[in-house]
Amino acid sequence: MKLSRIWAFGLATALPLAGLGTVGAAALDAPHTLHRARTAEPHLADSHRRHAAAHAATHAGTTATKAAPAHLGAKAAPSAQAARLTPRGRARAGARRVALTTGRHHYYERFTASSFASGDIFAGDVTAGEDPVVRQAAIDALGDMNGTAVVIDPSNGRILAMVNQKLALSPGAEPCSTIKITVAMAALSEGLVTRDTMVRLDGFRMNMTDALAHSNNLYFEELGRELGFERVRHYANQFGLGELAGYNIEGEQLGVYPDQELPATEGGVGRMCSFGQGVSLTPLQLGAYVAALANGGTLYYLQHPTTPDDIAAFQPRVKRTLDIARYIPDLQDGMAGAVEYGTARRLRASFHELPVFGKTGTCSDNGTRFGWFASYSDSPQGSLVTVFFLEGGRPTFGPRAAELTGEFYKNLWDRNYFAEKAQTAEAAQPALVQGTDK
Repeated sequence: MKLSRIWAFGLATALPLAGLGTVGAAALDAPHTLHRARTAEPHLADSHRRHAAAHAATHAGTTATKAAPAHLGAKAAPSAQAARLTPRGRARAGARRVALTTGRHHYYERFTASSFASGDIFAGDVTAGEDPVVRQAAIDALGDMNGTAVVIDPSNGRILAMVNQKLALSPGAEPCSTIKITVAMAALSEGLVTRDTMVRLDGFRMNMTDALAHSNNLYFEELGRELGFERVRHYANQFGLGELAGYNIEGEQLGVYPDQELPATEGGVGRMCSFGQGVSLTPLQLGAYVAALANGGTLYYLQHPTTPDDIAAFQPRVKRTLDIARYIPDLQDGMAGAVEYGTARRLRASFHELPVFGKTGTCSDNGTRFGWFASYSDSPQGSLVTVFFLEGGRPTFGPRAAELTGEFYKNLWDRNYFAEKAQTAEAAQPALVQGTDK
């Protein structure tokens, strides 16, 4: 990925917290709506702090060195500046310049891609085997944004809807900060941290819950360096990165997880773990992994029925079982925090009825910005997994993808989808044999 300039919105939570007047401190001190007892835990070993300090300037808003994308993983609480960076109007001009001001320095990022679709991006989709209600809710939520939405039943790996299939089945893009959920699970699985372990960073400390909720780059760079590239790659491959996610899905292309870590001059394994530099991730790969989080550890092959007969003959296919069930609550705490008070809080602007756990991602490459949001919901009728992936310019970023996900869930709620699903499930249960009381 080629290096562009760092964008201001993604820098705030990487700033030191010593001066509590900073934006970063404000973000980390945001009201915490999750109430869970915290226990004292030892600090993570800081053998690599000098390495982290060497990269801290990059995350604090100075000009980055060669060949790293403009990553936005460490996001801040909303501000007047953040509001300006999410215009509601449709600015369709192709080239955009975003002025960045950090101290005395001014940087500019030029966008050449449009955030809005030109033409019907859903026209070529194969839809006969999809759930029509879920599909329409996703289309309505996506609107005219240039992107794709994939909705999965995590209990069996069936793709319920895949809108803009050309993009969904493409070779993928840099995962941006969504890579953090795979790194977090690797660190939990290795016993490196729990959700409560306070990790010493450059001038402040942070635990996993806040690091996921606010998408802090420095925290995940430190985890990546402690784990080392070989362990990071091992877990990434176990979680389905670097391999096809689908079972005989026509047109699916392969996202790539590299065999070697980035050179030290480009940030090494730390950058790979904070925003996925050097990694290519597809919406299907990300969806399959999040589905495993939602169902307790079963990594299914994703299947996309294309006819009613395919639906009738559908059988789940297990790729492998991941030994992660005991760690999912630790990860889920931070993903819930992202939605309730962190980088994905825009989702709650339109949808409050069900718990949703998710992770945003924003970065850019060569004039195109990527916006990711992967999530799963929790309802009495079961979970849904969604991946919204956007491509474009200034209006495209992870919090916008989270906002669209909220609109998707609202669309389903307004259509009584969950109520009808409950009725269908109840009707499918076998009748109870009536007996006499004894």
